[in-house]
Amino acid sequence: MTVMKIIWRSIVPTCSKGVVKPEAKPKKEVSKQSSFNRFAMLELSYPGSMLSEDLSISLAGSNLQIFTLGELKVITQSFSSSNFLGEGGFGPVHKGFIDDKLRPGLKDQSVAVKLLDLEGLQGHREWLTEVVFLGQLRHPHLVRLIGYCCEEEHRLLVYEYMPRGSLENQLFRRYSVSLPWVTRMKIALGAAKGLAYLHEAEKPVIYRDFKASNILLDSDYNAKLSDFGLAKDGPEGDETHVSTRVMGTHGYAAPEYIMTGHLTAMSDVYSFGVVLLELLTGRRSVDKNRCPREHNLVEWARPMLKDPSKLGRIMDPRLECQYSETGALKASALACQCLSRRPKRRPKISDVVKTLEPLQDNEDNLVGTFVYTVPTQCGSPKEEYKGTVTKHCEPKEVKKEKQNYHENHRLHNRHHRHHRSPRMSPIHPENDTVRRNHRNGLNSPLRYEVRGA
Repeated sequence: MTVMKIIWRSIVPTCSKGVVKPEAKPKKEVSKQSSFNRFAMLELSYPGSMLSEDLSISLAGSNLQIFTLGELKVITQSFSSSNFLGEGGFGPVHKGFIDDKLRPGLKDQSVAVKLLDLEGLQGHREWLTEVVFLGQLRHPHLVRLIGYCCEEEHRLLVYEYMPRGSLENQLFRRYSVSLPWVTRMKIALGAAKGLAYLHEAEKPVIYRDFKASNILLDSDYNAKLSDFGLAKDGPEGDETHVSTRVMGTHGYAAPEYIMTGHLTAMSDVYSFGVVLLELLTGRRSVDKNRCPREHNLVEWARPMLKDPSKLGRIMDPRLECQYSETGALKASALACQCLSRRPKRRPKISDVVKTLEPLQDNEDNLVGTFVYTVPTQCGSPKEEYKGTVTKHCEPKEVKKEKQNYHENHRLHNRHHRHHRSPRMSPIHPENDTVRRNHRNGLNSPLRYEVRGA
């Protein structure tokens, strides 16, 4: 099929004038997806102009379904709260189910339906960007857009359903089971492959909003990039960057992009480095619940990333030593490179993929450098013991048994103190008691705590 170059003024959907009726213009069958050549987003217009072309014609060959609002109400049970999955900057997301009863030829599958919040942070421009990019791009590590709906002011997107939700929920959700080391490295590799596909496409794409909440996981923890509302076509020819408004998420955006508005593929690499650091530490990129010097994850961790002997200070304690020391060292070194303040010193995303691939097979889970640090206020070390030994991580049952023993012992002592003779007062002054409590870790602020997802 021959696809002509299209100017964006001619392809904003006719839904600006009313309901899109797919039966009015029969879809052309396309035998192969590869025959569809992606066109660049030269301009996005708002749905107020007089237009001659329809979005469905412009994306002919993309195999996108055009749903009616009524159909999406049916599959989500009128956007029932029981089907509510979550909400982001675009709007609420509901689970649904489609089959050939809804429309002949549709594969039976669960879907996620995202509804544009008319009063939210994003609008028609971001909706259109997502339809265009995901309507043309296909890759195992990009979430699949099944179709869209555009009726009057309503804008909806229909995706494949991702059972595990977002990486943000899996990594930071309170009381959830900690992601194993192998799974974390699998997610990092999958996300990097998704970025590599975008950066190395014939017409490169800069994702611009790479973050934990935009990485979705299927039932096998395969990572897929979602939410392309802020994506931009990359520089072409002799251009070195794309000048654009500064948009994205605080804590993930590259510093040079924030300062200049110059967007490059290295901006995405920086954001990848932040997510990789989140996977290593189990901490959010920005966490105001921690003490001031630990609010920004990158600024807090960067000095320790440069010193392999301090790796133990930043690793997620919920991993309970169950990680490859060699893999952790390589991953931390890679994160440090990606987070370089100088964009030219950051690796290409293809090199990131090559670095992460061997880490999938590391099995030296229990051998490494043991570092014990007694924390004080804000996590500054009071004393430290280091030695190259075998990391001994006791089974959870043994740990629980020991904890129960110490708890019973503590309660037993408290019982005796409460029945102590009035003449038998503690001999330690109050300040000395506080010091002992700090030394024993009873008042330590370094406990794993995150905001609810």
